[in-house]
Amino acid sequence: MRKLSSTEAQDLKELLEIRSINKSTFFTTQLPLNHWNEVIEDVVILEAIVDLVQHSAIKIEMKSEKTYREIKAKKIDEKAISH
Repeated sequence: MRKLSSTEAQDLKELLEIRSINKSTFFTTQLPLNHWNEVIEDVVILEAIVDLVQHSAIKIEMKSEKTYREIKAKKIDEKAISH
């Protein structure tokens, strides 16, 4: 996730507020929620966004020592060896 400008952070907050009423939002990131202060500098907007995400979220955390690219490369290597 790259740093968000104040306008982008405000837009994200407003989008999440609107969608939180009666819509679902699927949000993926590699940056844990407790590190979002690194990309959203405005503390007030950050707290509002975290509050919206944290209190209505179903979290699915995937942890792996290998990256997607490493797994894919291994599958390609195994396929090449078997042929």
